[in-house]
Amino acid sequence: MQFGLIGKTLKHSFSAEIHPKLFDCKYDLIELSETELDTFMKAKEFIGINVTIPYKKSVMPYIDVLDDTAKMCGAVNTVVNKSGILYGYNTDFLGLKALIEKNNVSLKNQNVLILGGGATSDTATAVSKSMDAKNVVRLSRTVSDGFDTYDNISKYYFNTDVIINTTPVGMFPDIYNSLIDIKKFNNLTAVFDVVYNPIRTKLVCDAKSCGIIAEGGTYMLVFQAIYAARLFSGKEITKETGSRIFNEIIKNKQNIVLIGMPSCGKTTIGKELSKLLKRPFVDIDDEITKSNNITPRDIIEKQGENAFRDIETEIIKRFSKQQNLIISTGGGVVKREINIELLKENGIIVFLDRKLENLEVTTDRPITSSKDKLVKVFEERYPLYNNYSDIRFEVSENFEVNATKLIKVIENEYTCN
Repeated sequence: MQFGLIGKTLKHSFSAEIHPKLFDCKYDLIELSETELDTFMKAKEFIGINVTIPYKKSVMPYIDVLDDTAKMCGAVNTVVNKSGILYGYNTDFLGLKALIEKNNVSLKNQNVLILGGGATSDTATAVSKSMDAKNVVRLSRTVSDGFDTYDNISKYYFNTDVIINTTPVGMFPDIYNSLIDIKKFNNLTAVFDVVYNPIRTKLVCDAKSCGIIAEGGTYMLVFQAIYAARLFSGKEITKETGSRIFNEIIKNKQNIVLIGMPSCGKTTIGKELSKLLKRPFVDIDDEITKSNNITPRDIIEKQGENAFRDIETEIIKRFSKQQNLIISTGGGVVKREINIELLKENGIIVFLDRKLENLEVTTDRPITSSKDKLVKVFEERYPLYNNYSDIRFEVSENFEVNATKLIKVIENEYTCN
């Protein structure tokens, strides 16, 4: 092989998409067991590799020359083979630093709490110290030198400024998990998560909902790849290239989730977006019908709205894990915050705002089956649609032009980010 990524489980990885964009190369994903790692490293049949969980420390005995950053971090995530001599580097250090700087967060004189005890925790510690953090505390599940445990986390509720998660908790496919309750931290200003699949972990979404600066690991992934690609190719690769690739990844991976009142155009506009963007279209109400052999209307009439909302959340859990979808939701999806939390992990939420006088009363929607009911539901939900959406889009009565206009609005959102 020429170049690639080694690790134990790589189904979540974006690396094979990123590196060929940086320089002309064949880049492979190589899953290795612990016993296979020894054979692979001794064979040295590669020009350059990246290393991920759980081998960032395990590869170090095979390295002939360690870069100063790798020594400082105590871990290697990039290996270059120069005529049989293996050089080890840590480009995660530069990637994480780039992520923090992108968000205009200074760690100087800040109290930093690092979640996790693995190799990336060592890297996050090194980054924090290099950026002049006042105090760095690391938490792990077990007691060991230099670590406190999650059992004692309450000690840090009042004096933590920045949290960095270096664990795989919240990573695909188990995207619903978070190690901590963000709401218990009183002085928190920023949260960074090295996990990049989903785009925003539950930890990041929870922090954002509290108005805290928060971002997942995609930007870190791209920029550590830039530094690795420079080592692999010997070419100068600009930060502008990295920013462009980052925006492309977010744009291509992120679901477009449509919310709004019944008859606002979610299905019509969603199907047109699907056609124009060549993305799969998912209608949550249709998926409920397929999975239960009963329509949402019949579920509500026979079992009640709460039973329907339970089913709705389970369907949303299934599709929120996926990426690159156009998702049309039911009008009442905003009635349960968990639905929005799930959809935001891999999605941008678009509120299709159609004027009340243009909304239709239809008998297949029992909750809005009369004008009075429609007005009441509109007044209840309108603030929720506004609160939960990333984009509010005013729906034109010429439905044919809505999808084209919305694409331009979303494109501008990606450019601004």
